[in-house]
Amino acid sequence: MTRTLVKDALAADSPRDSILIQGWVRTRRDAKEFSFLEVNDGSCLRGLQVIVDAALPDYAHIHRAATGAAVAVRGRLVESKGAGQKWEVAAETLEIVGECPGEYPLQKKGHTLEFLREIAHLRPRSNLFGAVFRVRSRLAYAIHRFFQEKGFFYIHTPVVTASDCEGAGEMFRVTTLDLAAPPRTKEGGVDDARDFFGKPAFLTVSGQLEAETFACALSNVYTFGPTFRAENSNTSRHAAEFWMIEPEMAFCDLQGDMDLAEEFVKALITDVRANCAEDLAFFAKFVDKELLTRLDFVLERPFERLPYDDAVDLLQKSGRKWEYPVERGQNLQAEHERWLTEEHFKRPVTVFNYPKAIKPFYMRANDDGRTVAAMDVLVPGIGEIVGGSQREERLDVLRENLAAHKLSEKDYWWYADLRRFGTVPHAGFGLGFERMLMFVSGVANIRDVIPFARTPGSAEF
Repeated sequence: MTRTLVKDALAADSPRDSILIQGWVRTRRDAKEFSFLEVNDGSCLRGLQVIVDAALPDYAHIHRAATGAAVAVRGRLVESKGAGQKWEVAAETLEIVGECPGEYPLQKKGHTLEFLREIAHLRPRSNLFGAVFRVRSRLAYAIHRFFQEKGFFYIHTPVVTASDCEGAGEMFRVTTLDLAAPPRTKEGGVDDARDFFGKPAFLTVSGQLEAETFACALSNVYTFGPTFRAENSNTSRHAAEFWMIEPEMAFCDLQGDMDLAEEFVKALITDVRANCAEDLAFFAKFVDKELLTRLDFVLERPFERLPYDDAVDLLQKSGRKWEYPVERGQNLQAEHERWLTEEHFKRPVTVFNYPKAIKPFYMRANDDGRTVAAMDVLVPGIGEIVGGSQREERLDVLRENLAAHKLSEKDYWWYADLRRFGTVPHAGFGLGFERMLMFVSGVANIRDVIPFARTPGSAEF
């Protein structure tokens, strides 16, 4: 008999004489003549009620159907006589596929998020994390759908790289050298030439630079993959391993970049609102009561566009006492970004034309000599969710930028070549996948939207 997923059984439009349900027991309630099981297989938030009659031969094993046990139930899908569900299964056979002892940690009671992080191998079976990772899956699909329908090509950029895209130096070294006794040069330093790649190599912080090479051949491309930052940060918004979506577009300027970023954010929210309604309703009830209002807030309002200088002026004149004082020439902090979106404009805000001094080498210099064609999309509740720019396509200016950031043109020879051979204006942005998932779920800690979080001092599972 073919297995039926719980979500499909719950969505049935008529009874069935024969059905096979396989999943895990959430609860069991015993009465004198029968037992009620709630069985969930992860396909949706709700479980399916199963009635096991005491007259069945399998009933002798009902005590083994404890919370967490894996079961296979064959029976009939019938209309439920109880409130709260349309269908239930009248069991004809009950097989205990995998028993679960009493010390199973996910009993029917409240658990803290901190505790659930300690059992990350089991937490997807909980309501909250089942919902989070179903939405994560749908969001990934929506990302590919958005770009594919716009004619973008999906590019796989390298995970191991010798280039530091952001220039911050917060990269994980990849090496096969014997760390206890590395080979030495005549001068006594580590001989990097004898490492696997013949030079220092690292886990990527971004696929942007490589994606630019493909945009300058295929016009519109995007990457979607893991990135790594060796930043010793223990905030609720940072992780050492996370996923990024990075489109790059040839023959595109900053305005086109902002247009696409805003359309992209709205498209993802629209897709999740349409296809994850049950899970979003759960988040709105138990995680963030303002979630649905905030999502609709973003969908229904045009994004405000605001130069960085104007944003600083508004913040300085706000009369607000900030934890981090607002200073021209410095990056905006989350509290500043949220004030702009939630209190002042009451809509999403795209801030653009940032000071050149605080931005990476690849951003296009504006004619004022002081700012670059960079932009950040800010949304309520989170702050920055997208960061991007028009890229510097002029070879002479790129060389100046590399020198100003103390980067060797020799290390970026291939990147400079793009400016020598048929250079074009081009632009792109990066959206943190987990940041977006936090926004659409209301979950406040990045550790709770990643299957197995990698943070300073922690690489469990």
